[in-house]
Amino acid sequence: MGAKTALLAYADGDVASVLKAVGEPTAEDTAALIARVFQGCRAEPTEGEVLAEATHPPDGLTYAVSFQGVDVVCDRRLMFDRPSELPAHLLEVAAGRRVILHAMHSVSDWLAFAVWEDGRLIRSLSLSPDGGISENIGDPLPFETPYWAGDRPVKFPPERGEQPYALSFHPLDLGNEALRAFFGFRLEGRPAPDDVDPDEVPLLGFRRPRHGERRGHPIAR
Repeated sequence: MGAKTALLAYADGDVASVLKAVGEPTAEDTAALIARVFQGCRAEPTEGEVLAEATHPPDGLTYAVSFQGVDVVCDRRLMFDRPSELPAHLLEVAAGRRVILHAMHSVSDWLAFAVWEDGRLIRSLSLSPDGGISENIGDPLPFETPYWAGDRPVKFPPERGEQPYALSFHPLDLGNEALRAFFGFRLEGRPAPDDVDPDEVPLLGFRRPRHGERRGHPIAR
């Protein structure tokens, strides 16, 4: 598995329906979004990317888009081991909208996601085979049910034989299911006929000079 994400979204309603109907992103609105999220950090416009390739940008690069009803930001600085520790100013940017954080990394099989409604954390999960479950707040969301019930065990190719896995399911499997539930698409696995096509969703690119970042917190303020 090679799926990696560092996604933050603000939404008025269903994200997938907006992403299915997107047009060309507005540079002015997206730049304003970047300024609100990364306060005090100067960013310069650069080449954009489609969502399928933008979910885990290289260091120093941010992909983002502001559509009517949905704002999306992709940046490695948004990968928190404990999503509940999302800085307060990022919740303030929501102005009452739903906030969704999704981060996963295929090298360590790590997954973290969280959802806030009206500024209140309703679900946060972070886990990996090496670190175990580092955060588990709120009731599991419907798409999680078969994983916690043991219906999605890790399966290895026959030639590898039976090998134990530290968790009862693979975090990246759940991570892709979470992507579909939150955003309407998967990075891996068979897409459903009504899924969002992430190759058709354009994001704008922003590059930040290294000297423009403040030391300390991963989110410059």
